[in-house]
Amino acid sequence: MKKGFALFLCLLTLFSAFGGLTTFAQDSENETQSPTQAQEEALPEVPAVRIVTNDNVGLSLKKADGYVDATVTITDTDGTELTGTAQVKVRGNSTSGPAKKPYTVKFTSKQDVLGMGKAKKWALLANMFDPTLLRNYIGINTAAEMALPYTSMQRVVEVWMDGNFRGCYNLIEPVQEGKTRVDIDIESNGGMKDFLIEREYNRVEADATYFRTNGIRFVCDEPEAPTDEQLAYIQRTMDDIIATLKSGDRAAIDKKIDVDSFVKYYVMNEFIKPVDFDYSSVFFYYKDGKLYAGPAWDYDLSMGNEDPYCEKYITGAKTEDVYCAGMHLYKYLSGYDWFFTKVRATYQQYQPYFESIGADGGLVDTLVETYSGPIERNFSATGAAWHTYAYFPAFNRRPSHIYTENLATLKSWCNDRGAWLNGYFTEDLSSYIIGDADSDDELSVMDATIIQRTIASIPETKFDRIAADADCDSGVTIFDATCIQMQIADLKTTYVGERIWKKTK
Repeated sequence: MKKGFALFLCLLTLFSAFGGLTTFAQDSENETQSPTQAQEEALPEVPAVRIVTNDNVGLSLKKADGYVDATVTITDTDGTELTGTAQVKVRGNSTSGPAKKPYTVKFTSKQDVLGMGKAKKWALLANMFDPTLLRNYIGINTAAEMALPYTSMQRVVEVWMDGNFRGCYNLIEPVQEGKTRVDIDIESNGGMKDFLIEREYNRVEADATYFRTNGIRFVCDEPEAPTDEQLAYIQRTMDDIIATLKSGDRAAIDKKIDVDSFVKYYVMNEFIKPVDFDYSSVFFYYKDGKLYAGPAWDYDLSMGNEDPYCEKYITGAKTEDVYCAGMHLYKYLSGYDWFFTKVRATYQQYQPYFESIGADGGLVDTLVETYSGPIERNFSATGAAWHTYAYFPAFNRRPSHIYTENLATLKSWCNDRGAWLNGYFTEDLSSYIIGDADSDDELSVMDATIIQRTIASIPETKFDRIAADADCDSGVTIFDATCIQMQIADLKTTYVGERIWKKTK
């Protein structure tokens, strides 16, 4: 979750100076330097991105400054060079605060960058909140492995800003409409055909267009500035889709959404547990009359990188428990046995991949071996202590000063998460609806009445104590009855209605 941290960004400057403390760093007399002139003139180990802003203002750029003019040169590992005029700005929200900033690069004309297709806009992710620098790469790689439509292509690069070495970044395609991006038609029928939306819990930004459907708030990303007529069309379409999801009509749901993309998107996010899954950076696109889940985006705060002592993030930080089932559109789908059956089958299909992420010699180890040079320089370049990462209490997990320990934490978390999901998705399960105290498979006034009578010590012959715990706080109270009453009255509550599966043995 990356909202409401402006106060942190203003008051806290807890950026860890870990140069010389990572496993790659040496003692102070032999500290690894930023790339020498000779090294820079040789073929780069990973692509090199050099940005030169007009008037050399790059190091002082802030998000509020918007775009500035620049020249961008990208040198691939084979010596191939691309140079173009562009505009550059600081991107991100909470990630825009620390000194190692992420950037958006917008070329004057479309450029085929490192063989990833022609487009004007490209994103440089700093991975400032992830002390391994790997989580964003792993998240996007997982989406690609599962063939989730329109997954962004990415490359690990090193960045120089106005001649100053800035460290290791991910150069990646941003999520946007385009022939080489999310290929949707946002112009036909007066702009009322396809669209791209993003779950947005409460952020408010100028020039953004927000709307709600069934209490779920979205921002319209494409078209970027919809007319009132276009927005009304998007609103009607989403209202209709959610009404269909709530109906439980399997055949109708198949006509309204691409179930395969929803299943894959759920499985990958259930494994990864991103902080933002019910807050932001969660995309859906409407194409040719169907809603699709994805593309995947933003995984620096995932895979155990949340503060495990913050109440908001306890569930996300743990390797146990279901995480995504009750969030936004999935709070409807997760209640259907047929959907869960497809989820189980899909997880089992990709189980070998998930197990390989944290395994010795697996994906994490391979990435570290492949990019050891850029990672080393990111953390140990002289005068670049800010290249490490940012730590904000009650936000991201407190990192170790030693890179291999942070790496071990990531691997261990992935292994333990996989072990828990292996059991959850393979063992026999039964299900119940949260709040369904009388186990009749629906929420009604009777459920609230049963809870109230139980609290008043009036015996009830039909009472499922686990299901009755509507707010999932491990206890049955009058608040559980209130949650049920609120839902029946169609008032906003995030606690009841979703179906939860439990082991039967």
